[in-house]
Amino acid sequence: MAIDLTALRAHFPALDHGLAFFDGPGGTQTPRAVADAIAATLTGPLSNRGAVSISELNAERAVTRFRAAYADLLNVPAAGVVHGRSATQLTYDFSHHLAKNWQAGDEIVLSRLDHDCNVRPWIQAAERMSLKVRWIEIDTKTTELDLDSYARVLSPRTRLVAVTAASNVLGTKPPVRRIADLAHECGALVFVDGVHYAAHDLVDVPAMGADVFVCSPYKFFGPHCGVLAAAPELLETIRPDKLLPSSDAVPERFEYGTLPYEMLAGASAAVDFLAAMDPGPRPGRRERLAHSLGSLHDHERVLRARLEDGLRSLGDAVTLHSKAADRTPTLLMTLDGRDARQAQLHLAARDVLAPAGSFYAYEPFTALRLTGAALRVGLAPYNTADEVDRFLDGLTAFLERFPPAAR
Repeated sequence: MAIDLTALRAHFPALDHGLAFFDGPGGTQTPRAVADAIAATLTGPLSNRGAVSISELNAERAVTRFRAAYADLLNVPAAGVVHGRSATQLTYDFSHHLAKNWQAGDEIVLSRLDHDCNVRPWIQAAERMSLKVRWIEIDTKTTELDLDSYARVLSPRTRLVAVTAASNVLGTKPPVRRIADLAHECGALVFVDGVHYAAHDLVDVPAMGADVFVCSPYKFFGPHCGVLAAAPELLETIRPDKLLPSSDAVPERFEYGTLPYEMLAGASAAVDFLAAMDPGPRPGRRERLAHSLGSLHDHERVLRARLEDGLRSLGDAVTLHSKAADRTPTLLMTLDGRDARQAQLHLAARDVLAPAGSFYAYEPFTALRLTGAALRVGLAPYNTADEVDRFLDGLTAFLERFPPAAR
């Protein structure tokens, strides 16, 4: 089976504007079903959670369905699903929660491949607690993690290893299970940033070896919020600061204040939409997700090959920094002697949206010695071969119109 791209695209009102969206790594467009779920929940009847009125029951159902949807998406128990405003907020929260039990001289291991949301919260926790920060370095020739450097920094004092499941700029997918197994041998927890990964691959948190996993529904058709997943047994051992009257049950103890029920409904609808892209004859939602995301993977692989072939034809004018053998369809490039932000503006004038910047990827940019903005092109399920060609035509025209700056 394969995704019916015409049928898929019909669900996205934003595509009616004729724009070619290559900015999916920063957030995808939203299908009508997600917006409808948000509106239907918000217009109610809706009250705070309870078991008496229909408005209370509607709120309770929104929470229950959200946890069930992300249990299926991430292959974790529903009691291990925590809602947050964003993956960054959840990571900051858990950096505070976990650091309470660490001692001066303990160590944490971070990755040079990661988005800053899985770096800075841990560095700041380390500064507060007088911890030592160790690093997994990048092999700049392959843009993959140097696992030899990782083995050298692990020790009996390692308390946590934080690593991405896929780089938001390079697309690199490191071997998270190998990294997790080595961390667990030292007794360390593994905190995985799955924000970019979850938009392109079926997530299996236990198989990945992640103790804690975060993702963002707005990267895969949902509203702007974050999700954290962990084993309920682990969450039971973590004691956050909280209001005295609020629930101490897991996972509610980590969710501050009244939940945004309409966002929960939209996030649940996004999972159902993913499962319906190409569900196949599968009875359960997890099985439908596996089949659908497999078809998505095939679609994106074909488009990525077309895009990379076109970029190679442009010769030395384009330097492609995404080189890892295993990666998502997200490409980071610099343009020889040319301003990537100017390229972004040129493409936008042609209704092709490919952003330029550093995308909060401070560590990868520093490791690769990228001092200015780079152009990031990310493929999403609704992208087409014609759109890839539009991007390549626009980039070619930019390179021809703007010669490289004198050196």
